[in-house]
Amino acid sequence: MKIIKKSRDEVKLEPAHGGLGSRKLFVAEDEVKNIQGLTHGYLEAGGIFPWHKHDDCNEFMYVLKGSGIVRDEDGEYPFEVGDFFIYPKGVFHEQRNTGKDTFEAVYIRTK
Repeated sequence: MKIIKKSRDEVKLEPAHGGLGSRKLFVAEDEVKNIQGLTHGYLEAGGIFPWHKHDDCNEFMYVLKGSGIVRDEDGEYPFEVGDFFIYPKGVFHEQRNTGKDTFEAVYIRTK
């Protein structure tokens, strides 16, 4: 088989951002050229992925469930299901779950 299949049961939930949230890592660094990772992230209601940046990758976020606020040095931007964000390398950002349910998103990091 040349295709790589990872069933949802094989990909285990692990801590993210120092245990502030969690994720399932579907594509790890060096599995696919130029992809540093593809994760399904989770953040509990009221949770926050605090101010941080990625010096070694761009990050893309597609919102699957929930709502909240994304913040960068220029302002705050509300998000909801279906929204898509691009975090360029080196840009400080923060994500807050302002909803009542767990926030879920797919994140893709590229080199």
